[in-house]
Amino acid sequence: MANEDALPDPARVVIRRRIEWMDTDAAGIWHWTAAFRLAEAAEAAMHTALGIAGITFGACPRASVSASFSKALRFNDLVDVELAVDSIGRSSLVYRLAIASEGEPVAEGSLTVVFIDHSSGRAEPWPAAIRERLAEGGQVAE
Repeated sequence: MANEDALPDPARVVIRRRIEWMDTDAAGIWHWTAAFRLAEAAEAAMHTALGIAGITFGACPRASVSASFSKALRFNDLVDVELAVDSIGRSSLVYRLAIASEGEPVAEGSLTVVFIDHSSGRAEPWPAAIRERLAEGGQVAE
């Protein structure tokens, strides 16, 4: 994304959660999929705070996800999950994900979602009002 295309004040949210029993594997360490469940919880909090969840829920499937892990977590560990809009395309959006525990990074990654038409399931451009809220929503509260 070129500098002239930089988002004015992209939407971002930080939520606090505990690692649940179901988030751990047989070794008692958080399972890699927990990072994406936490990302989706943050996305839901962001879209709800922005007032767009009624339109975007069920209309933003994942096109790509990635994560790098730097620390193991265990049941009941407290985490802060930050999800921020990184870029917005015609019909896609990239989120930046950062998960920390006790102030230390434990995972980072990205998620690319595509805005689709509910009836056809095909990608379509972001509605202007939703694009504006995502691009200019700033820090939102859970």
